[in-house]
Amino acid sequence: MELKETVRSSFHAGGPENDSFLQFVDSAQSMLASLGKNEKEEVKGEEYNGPPWTWVCSHILTTCKAYSSGVTSAILLSELFQAWQEQSRVKSSKGKLSNNIMSDKRQKKNRRRLQNTVTIDSIYEKKFLPLDGVLEAVIVDIFVLPGTSCYMLSLGDPWSSNTIDLYLHRKFYDLVEPEHGILRKNREIRLTGCRLRTSTGSGQPRLLPTDYLVILLDEEQDDDFMLLGAQFCSDSFSSIAMDAVEAGNGYCFYARVEKVGRVEVQGKSGHLKRRQILIADSCSSKLEFVLWDEQILLSNLFSQGSWIALDKPFIARDSDCGIETTAGICLEYGSATRLYCVPNVYREEQVIVGPSQTCSQLTRPLNMSSCSTLECGSQAARVSQVLLPCDSEGSLDFSNFPFRLFVVDLQNKMTNFSLYGVVTFLGRAHGESNNIFHMKIQDSTGCMVVKLCFNKSWSAGKICCGHTVFISGLACYRDAEGRLECSWHENNENTSIASISDLPTLLNSICLHHVCSLSELSTEMNNTQVCRVLIGSVELHRLNIELLHSHCGHSVNQEHNGLFMCSFCLCGCDGEVISGFSFTITLLDDSAKVCAYCSGQSAAELLQVLPDEFCAWPEDEQAMYLYTIQNEEFMVAICKNMYSNDYNRKAHDMDPDSGMPTWRVARALKCD
Repeated sequence: MELKETVRSSFHAGGPENDSFLQFVDSAQSMLASLGKNEKEEVKGEEYNGPPWTWVCSHILTTCKAYSSGVTSAILLSELFQAWQEQSRVKSSKGKLSNNIMSDKRQKKNRRRLQNTVTIDSIYEKKFLPLDGVLEAVIVDIFVLPGTSCYMLSLGDPWSSNTIDLYLHRKFYDLVEPEHGILRKNREIRLTGCRLRTSTGSGQPRLLPTDYLVILLDEEQDDDFMLLGAQFCSDSFSSIAMDAVEAGNGYCFYARVEKVGRVEVQGKSGHLKRRQILIADSCSSKLEFVLWDEQILLSNLFSQGSWIALDKPFIARDSDCGIETTAGICLEYGSATRLYCVPNVYREEQVIVGPSQTCSQLTRPLNMSSCSTLECGSQAARVSQVLLPCDSEGSLDFSNFPFRLFVVDLQNKMTNFSLYGVVTFLGRAHGESNNIFHMKIQDSTGCMVVKLCFNKSWSAGKICCGHTVFISGLACYRDAEGRLECSWHENNENTSIASISDLPTLLNSICLHHVCSLSELSTEMNNTQVCRVLIGSVELHRLNIELLHSHCGHSVNQEHNGLFMCSFCLCGCDGEVISGFSFTITLLDDSAKVCAYCSGQSAAELLQVLPDEFCAWPEDEQAMYLYTIQNEEFMVAICKNMYSNDYNRKAHDMDPDSGMPTWRVARALKCD
């Protein structure tokens, strides 16, 4: 059965939420899991081989945004299959590298792959390497380029059959000794900021020198343990003396990465970038390790919880870096600085999963990197137990969890998970900064308020109460009073917010929606519905043209001083104001007639004219135009008309005397 037919049959079978987009995600995940099970060469037990639910949903939305004019199930499945095949090739270590050196170490130390990791095979295939790409490699061979004094490292990785040569940066020459040096055969390294030198002839591509290289150490190896003890454990942050620094003395430190801060823009021109990394030594003294501009790439080579050894870092006064610290000093990556890393070892927790996979209920704290007792078919696949990476603070990482999580599943110390549901409240809390918003999401199991932390201000496009949304990169924790809270930070990795209701592709793609009649609309159904309707009357005296904030699509008010203030963002928006329609419209089909509210983009799509152009017409011409568009046929995305701009009122408390209709048109598309 084709995926499109599967989605439609499941809709008529009365799925739990009657959401065709959601059903497509589940069916696509099931198909990819089935393909992975058929193609996997070595299956250990009943290990789950498919993509995580969050990954599938995120990639479908990414593809929909790239094909705004519409997609087919074939396009979506092709894109998904290609992306998953690429990721699976990177993840699956099949021992291609001779003697499986790096693979064995990875299994032993239980390390996770870093963000932006690229494979050597992919470099050969694409003949391209992004500047922020990370290579996790092992030194296969070391040699001197004939006729020169240049050291070359031949690198391999556990996911590739090829090796690639690197011109070693001269900063590391004194560490080279093929058998017994710090840089020797079988040593693991990480590097970034690489530039690729491709040959026009039959020669192989090579990597040009980069000083953004980190040498990996293993405390269980005697040589590495002695190196750390002899060179890096004698100095501590409290032993730093600025007189000695100014006299040219160097220091070596061994410290744990406590926090990797976000990238900040400095200077009036906005071109200077800075990232602060908080590190703590064995005495619990803390300093900021500051990276500037291109040096920020180095932060991709280690993660929170890792230990780093800093050989001769540049020591500066904090005032010179534009920051304030209690110690009055900070560390920087200087021309003589070299970094070593003892990677963070993630432990895993194995926990039993509840028997009901319909709602993916979890009976107690979960875990995942492998699954057992799994049956592929629909999202109702059964997993008896899973493993999840757990950090030093006990937080579980759900980024690779195979199934959709619901509100009822949320527990303390969950990170990197996603929610899919309907927005029942959206607004700013009075007195909070401009970048903090609160969104209440409801699914079939309950509601959860999410605290949204943007870098500057709202940047998620138009989202209204009643919209169906997908939000990833969430974290759950308990506050000081023991209440469960959920937060989202824009600057974190793999975070996204998308409104399914406002997605242009939704109406253009028959695989993502089911057309229902107006009589089937029910206030008991929370998700967005798609209907084929005729336009009824639009009265000119009830059609408003208002100012909207281009960033969020909400109305703008003009203050007494002439400045514009967004009613939603509660901040000034001069230079970010556009005109938009708002009105109530009658929609009808053969089964029923309903009134719906329209504003902004959906209103312009229904009227098929721009507000500024409409305003330039005489009044009688405006009335005539509204009359001529009656009975034109449209596909519309309809959701509940819930509204709230006040954080202290409940979003579902509608004023029955306000005259606001029950429904809102989120998007509209004229039928040919």
